[in-house]
Amino acid sequence: MPMVTVSISPEQAARMREAVNCGAYASGSEVVRAALRLWAASAPSSAEAKTSAPMEADRERMNVAELYAAHTGHARRA
Repeated sequence: MPMVTVSISPEQAARMREAVNCGAYASGSEVVRAALRLWAASAPSSAEAKTSAPMEADRERMNVAELYAAHTGHARRA
């Protein structure tokens, strides 16, 4: 598998460790792969992207951890 280095916030790292420590995932890599699958499934096709609403554009700017949190209902409240 290719290796990729990413930077995440301390809060995101803590959430990832929580997910692993509670047994929901076997590793941090599993957490990231699950989040990327969610992101890929939610990304509009190129045709849809041309006509997507502003809310979809905001969703595209969400980072992987935010997408995962939104999907699992753990989104931080502003």
